[in-house]
Parts: sequence; C-alpha cells; structure tokens
Amino acid sequence: MRSFRQVDVFGDGGITGNPLAVVHDADGLSDAAMQAFATWTNLSETTFLLPPTDPGADYRVRIFTGTNELPFAGHPTLGSAAAWLAAGGRPGRSDEVVQECGVGLVRVRVADDRLAFAAPSRLRTGPLDAAHLAVAEAVLGVPRTEWMAHEWGDNGPPWTMVELADAAAVRAVRPDLTQLGATQHLGIVGRADGRYAYEVRGFVGSWEDPVTGSLNAAVAQWLRGRGVVPSSYVATQGSQLGRHGEIFVDDDGTDLWIGGRVRPVISGTVDL
Repeated sequence: MRSFRQVDVFGDGGITGNPLAVVHDADGLSDAAMQAFATWTNLSETTFLLPPTDPGADYRVRIFTGTNELPFAGHPTLGSAAAWLAAGGRPGRSDEVVQECGVGLVRVRVADDRLAFAAPSRLRTGPLDAAHLAVAEAVLGVPRTEWMAHEWGDNGPPWTMVELADAAAVRAVRPDLTQLGATQHLGIVGRADGRYAYEVRGFVGSWEDPVTGSLNAAVAQWLRGRGVVPSSYVATQGSQLGRHGEIFVDDDGTDLWIGGRVRPVISGTVDL
C-alpha cells in the first residue's frame, strides 16, 4: 500500500481548478505500472514521488498523462510539491522546495495560500512553421489573418501558441480536435478586462485541459519578451469547462513565477 493524495490546483479556493493524483513512495513501481495507474485515474496528469538522484533536489517526480510521460508540467509541479510537504517533507532550503524532473531542477516557493514555480526555459521558441500553422488554423476554425501573433512554447510539453484578438474570441473557439494529433499541444490566449489580464485555453490531443501551468508559463515568457505585460498579472483558464482557474504570474526581474492555490481533496492509500 502506498500513500495517495488528490489535490485541486489553480482553483479560486473552491474545487474549480485542475485535479492531480499523487502517489507517494513510488520506488519499485515499473514504468508500465505508473502508466497503467495514470491511465486508470483518467485525469490530465498523475505524479509519482521518488527520492531525488540530484543532491540539490528535495524529491524527484515522474509525471504521466493518460498516454505518456512528460518531462515537466505546471499543475503537477505545484500539486506534487504541496502533497510532498503535506506528507511531512522538509525542504533543504527555508524559502523553496526543489523538485527534480525530466527538465532538471525546478524551484517552488510557498507564500501565503499559494505555491509558485520558476518557469523553465523554453526548449523551442520563434514563430510556428507552415505545418503547425495549418494544424492550428484547422483546429481553431479561425483564419490566421484574424490572429494577433503565434509562437512556439515548448517547455517539456510541446506547446504551440496563438494569440487571438481578445478573451471573447478565445471563449468563442469551438475546436475541431480531430485535427490535432494525439500528442500535439495547442494553446490560445486573448487579452481580458478587469481582474484578469488574459484568458487562456489549452488543447492536448483529443481533450481540453482545465488549467495548465506549463502553457501559462510559456505564454508569460512570450508576452514578457514582447513587452506587453506588467511585472505581475493574473490569468484565468477553464471557463468553457465549468472551471474557474486563476494563474498568478510574477516577474522578479530574473525569473517568472507561475503560481496558484493547491487545495487537498482526497487522501488515503492505493494498492499498486
């Protein structure tokens, strides 16, 4: 039997964000067993906590979708850190938790009721190529002449990003996900008004992700590089799925921190 937690990440305080399943003490589980359990949970991601192999890390995490393993993902990073702390984990530094994952070491800060991770560097940047432009246009059903901009946002998950005119245009998209390959990632963003600076949606294969830390990290880096966002802002995601995600972005001059609330929902054990 292994300890298990399920948490809600990036919600507004209620159970309104993206759920994550976390298996503690995952030593001894095979890759096949991890993938099988992640498929069974039917969540966007399931994580498995292990002892670190890097002396600079507090723990190591492996992140699985229902079909494959990811080197990094945002809401699993915050949810795993919160679950590790809740299980009695003691970080080596007083101000940060350091996670080891497929992209290396990721720093996580805990402040008030939120956790935040330092956005990892993008593995690929620059405008989309012709093939990916065609896929994005087919999925969104919005002619690229109506787009504001496009860019690669690959930071582990291979995000392609499209900026639309505004949040209303983002909400209006009715994606044709039959046009998106099983492992392809497409994010859209549009400027909003009021409390939220931007509205975001993320599509992965045949489904829409409720709230996506890795996409929001890539979007924030893209927007910062273009000089179109303040040092701190709040984005929202999940409205078209009945969720109310809140993503807090803070630029300290060196790193972009992607933050949100993590709420414990279920705890117990699993027989794996």
